[in-house]
Amino acid sequence: VWFSVLVIVFSSDGGTEPSALVDDNGSEEDFSYEDLCQASPRYLQPGGEQLAINELISDGNVVCAEALWDHVTMDDQELGFKAGDVIQVLEASNKDWWWGRSEDKEAWFPASFVRLRVNQEELSENSSSTPSEEQDEEASQSRHRHCENKQQMRTNVIREIMDTERVYIKHLRDICEGYLRQCRKHTGMFTVAQLATIFGNIEDIYKFQRKFLKDLEKQYNKEEPHLSEIGSCFLQNQEGFAIYSEYCNNHPGACLELANLMKQGKYRHFFEACRLLQQMIDIAIDGFLLTPVQKICKYPLQLAELLKYTTQEHGDYSNIKAAYEAMKNVACLINERKRKLESIDKIARWQVSIVGWEGLDILDRSSELIHSGELTKITKQGKSQQRITCLQEEGCPREKAGPQHPALVIQLCPSFSFPTSCEAKGCLVR
Repeated sequence: VWFSVLVIVFSSDGGTEPSALVDDNGSEEDFSYEDLCQASPRYLQPGGEQLAINELISDGNVVCAEALWDHVTMDDQELGFKAGDVIQVLEASNKDWWWGRSEDKEAWFPASFVRLRVNQEELSENSSSTPSEEQDEEASQSRHRHCENKQQMRTNVIREIMDTERVYIKHLRDICEGYLRQCRKHTGMFTVAQLATIFGNIEDIYKFQRKFLKDLEKQYNKEEPHLSEIGSCFLQNQEGFAIYSEYCNNHPGACLELANLMKQGKYRHFFEACRLLQQMIDIAIDGFLLTPVQKICKYPLQLAELLKYTTQEHGDYSNIKAAYEAMKNVACLINERKRKLESIDKIARWQVSIVGWEGLDILDRSSELIHSGELTKITKQGKSQQRITCLQEEGCPREKAGPQHPALVIQLCPSFSFPTSCEAKGCLVR
């Protein structure tokens, strides 16, 4: 009954809207919902990913996942690991927490911190065959098997890239059409500013990723996937991936805004109804909004694995190698911009917290925070006073800076003359 009422609410504005967004040329989306479902149907159904993993485990396969980020924990019931570590997945019936083994320890770990390895097992060798009498022939067969094995591995990686990209497009489409479009209809519940905070530039990302997927599809060799040359797609769209910087920087604010809204039952019911109407998988809205952040981090990992199975003789080797470096640089650029914004926010909050600030606005002269912490001022009488220091770069004239500290200043609160002999305890010098 509750679901039916919400359906009526969504339908009450009258008229129907097309299910697909249009591109710049006015044509509808090339990939239909059915096409996207066929790309990887198991992953588009509620609990499908967990079902697939558990089926592999129950069949006796060793399922491994690679850590995307560090997971530091003091809880004995949780599994700690570092980015890049390989974890054996032992049980995955819960969508948020999986049970796994790492370094002889078994415990729970967050599923969102890892990604499944492309190749769960190497191709089996024909152990029942009788050894050849001629060693040259045996070596030749071994090389042939190795070549076929590497081709199969590259095929698996290429297929994973294509399948995950199609599923990602489905997620972006669901966010834009299933959530954002419905939110815009209900002006009494959401302000324009709230929607900008929650969804950021998700529509720009969706538009960009549709074009990127089209480029990939053109380069994808369906008959022989291992021959696909997709490196150029990443290189041609390298600058376009910069739009993720805005989204990633906005994401913490989106989480905070959502958390505040979710305290009210009507918003929880609204977002759940949006998910059901759009026939989206069983993930909360904050999980969907996290996918772009996860995606931009996964590209370097996927390209690194593709490079591992791409021989130097392959026509795409040089482009894949360049694409791997390019996507690593994109991720580093996003992280650097995020760190700089956090520094600006920290400086601003530090200055606002000071009662009776008499100096100039710090951000007018500097936005680069190098270090902050406590510093002790010791008087000739032996008395000590604690000060908060903020070491930052400043665009001041060079003649005002010391010969060993050009363009570096230390802000103190309350202000006092910094001893030129650096006698103060905790002095920061660079």
